[in-house]
Amino acid sequence: MSKSNALILLAFVVFTVAGGSFIGYFSIPGAWYAALNKPVFNPPNWIFGPVWTVLYILIGIAGARVWLNHRQSPLPKLWFAQMALNFAWPLVFFTAQRPDLALPVLIAMLIAILAFIALAWRRDRPAALMFIPYAAWVSFAGLLNGAIWWLNRG
Repeated sequence: MSKSNALILLAFVVFTVAGGSFIGYFSIPGAWYAALNKPVFNPPNWIFGPVWTVLYILIGIAGARVWLNHRQSPLPKLWFAQMALNFAWPLVFFTAQRPDLALPVLIAMLIAILAFIALAWRRDRPAALMFIPYAAWVSFAGLLNGAIWWLNRG
């Protein structure tokens, strides 16, 4: 790997991990979230940090791969679109305290993730594979978001 490519890889990983951490800092769940009714399958709060850190590393590596190898394709645009939605979701859910509005953001994010996987599958299989755990986690998050909204509506 050239020095230039290594720097791009590092930049993508730092962007995703630091960006996710920064957004997390400004959208700490707090007392509002603690007081919500949650479904029985709601995981403990401590699990989210480690899971997102691993996912952000994979997302960053996949982003660097498509930036370096498929810059003229729609893949980088899909990557940045899902990243914008990823960073928007906690601000809508936790900061604005709007699980109802956060759900469409999450659905749009999942669509972008699945489109990325589908498009990358033939062009950059490793990048597509790195997004599969992300798609699974966001699917679970969508179920959780929907259940929290349903249990606390009205």
